[in-house]
Amino acid sequence: MNKSELVDALADATDMTKADASRAIDALFGTDGGVIANALKNGKRVQITGFGTFETKERKARTGRNPRTGETIRIAATKTPGFRAGKGLKDAVK
Repeated sequence: MNKSELVDALADATDMTKADASRAIDALFGTDGGVIANALKNGKRVQITGFGTFETKERKARTGRNPRTGETIRIAATKTPGFRAGKGLKDAVK
């Protein structure tokens, strides 16, 4: 399912217009001004009971190897977003 299919499904399920559904999805999932992205940028986690938890994970700095040259390189520490499915979502998928 892509974004336009998600907008259509949300509009049908809630009797919203497609424009309103699109704005709602952008407000929640948008990468620039979305609620989830902003919370993760601020170091918070977003927990939706029964669905899952969005949170940031810290990856430590480490050494790696350039596969082309074999040269050892230093890989900097990073933050990555993560999602852990909740029990309700896991049960629904089974």
